[in-house]
Amino acid sequence: MKAAPLSSSSAAGVVRKARLPTYLYTLLAFSVVVAIIHGEYLVCIFGRFEPTRVTSPSPSTTPVKKQREMAFAVGKGEEGCDIFSGRWVRDESTRPHYEESECPYIQPQLTCQEHGRPETEYQKWRWQPHGCDLPSFNATLMLESLRGKRMMFVGDSLNRGQYVSIICLLHRLIPPHKKSMQTFNNDALTVFRAKDYNASIEFYWAPFLLESNSDNAVVHRISERVVRKGSINKHGKHWKGVDILVFNTYLWWVTGQDMNILKGSFEDDQKEIIQLSTEDAYRMAMKSMLKWVTRNMDPDKTRVFFTSMSPTHSKGDWGGEPGGNCYNQTTLIEDPNYWGTDSRKSIMKVIGEEFGKSEFPITFLNITQLSSYRKDAHTSIYKKQWNPLTPEQLANPASYADCTHWCLPGLQDTWNELLFAKLFYPNST
Repeated sequence: MKAAPLSSSSAAGVVRKARLPTYLYTLLAFSVVVAIIHGEYLVCIFGRFEPTRVTSPSPSTTPVKKQREMAFAVGKGEEGCDIFSGRWVRDESTRPHYEESECPYIQPQLTCQEHGRPETEYQKWRWQPHGCDLPSFNATLMLESLRGKRMMFVGDSLNRGQYVSIICLLHRLIPPHKKSMQTFNNDALTVFRAKDYNASIEFYWAPFLLESNSDNAVVHRISERVVRKGSINKHGKHWKGVDILVFNTYLWWVTGQDMNILKGSFEDDQKEIIQLSTEDAYRMAMKSMLKWVTRNMDPDKTRVFFTSMSPTHSKGDWGGEPGGNCYNQTTLIEDPNYWGTDSRKSIMKVIGEEFGKSEFPITFLNITQLSSYRKDAHTSIYKKQWNPLTPEQLANPASYADCTHWCLPGLQDTWNELLFAKLFYPNST
């Protein structure tokens, strides 16, 4: 893959910060939630997050706190530009970044062309932020910056898809005998190594981040999911020493019913299980993750990202056939205000409240709104089916369409372009 040059449009931006009275914290938290719900980027609170749209107080009356230089940054990023707010532009000249057949690391669940998808239109869209441009993904810069370092994606199968995407974006620069991919810990850990760079890009399966009865990376389809409270170190011990961490967790929490939370150990003969609402259980996980990050990561040397919820398209709520899903969808949703009708808003509220308390700078990758437009990009029926399809399913393809995962190449390459932009060109914090 030919490495594209970096965009020259990035410019330094400075945001000044003031000490605020205690009573304003509640108002700020509410503002964060409102901004997130409407697809805006997570607003910074006292410099803990990277701001995009923040009004600077008067320099004559406000003391200025020293800006922290973010690890891996080579530039600041355009001042006032929200890269997560924009539109999709058809672009046959630069998309796709690679061909499906050229990347041997894509799982058969995501190889849509191999499994009979008749068109490739879903591969030809580029995300264009309003008022600025994304830096071009530069594979050479990425690999050089990872020299001697570890990058890890932690979460569920959607994060695994983003992990595979970034390997596809990078691997062509590495000779065949200088790269490898292996699995460890009963397939929970997958490690791609670039030997000449002494670098690794890894994926760790932890769909809840906390310990759960769904932690087997292969056999995890369990109807009664149970998550163990206070168990972040069960998985976290495998994340120590990582230089770039990319977390996600969402889909597994949304069951339509209360979550089963284990107090104690899975090895206890008598297990105490309580039930929490989805929001309270998710809040428990966010608190644990943020506490672990604060205790184990160095903000001057490492970077932590959190990828927001990946949307599904299964209710036809974009104005299509009532009850319809992504099957046979080949066009984008054009309504810029489309959001969907699932429980994302309540989860976004939890993220806004808990991340707003964090002492560690977390970079929030708000892929939810921009991905919501892409009902065309799911794997649908064009994937390996692990179980034989019934005659009823074969007669009704929409009944077994996967409207959760995404074809590669495709949408998740854009997620990594956004990750690239925020890694190397973060806004001032």
